[in-house]
Amino acid sequence: MSKFHKRLASVLCIMILLSGCAERVANTGCAPEDSYGFLGGLWHGIIAPFGLIGMLFKADVTVFASCNNGFWYAFGFLLGSGGWGILAGKSKK
Repeated sequence: MSKFHKRLASVLCIMILLSGCAERVANTGCAPEDSYGFLGGLWHGIIAPFGLIGMLFKADVTVFASCNNGFWYAFGFLLGSGGWGILAGKSKK
């Protein structure tokens, strides 16, 4: 294993250990019927690059919805945002 790979593995381990200390804050301000689920996460993942640009100009625009149902929203967001890389990887050179 090269020196670079050892350093990279060390940094990743430290990041994982430190991220375990992050506090998870319950969002009690949202009604259950107003929360976003899998399809909302999928849509937000697809439009995430546009949301990021919108965040530069408006304070009320976010990339990730605060009123979500947890795992399924995050899974949909992951698939939606990963779709950009999959589509770009299919291009012919």
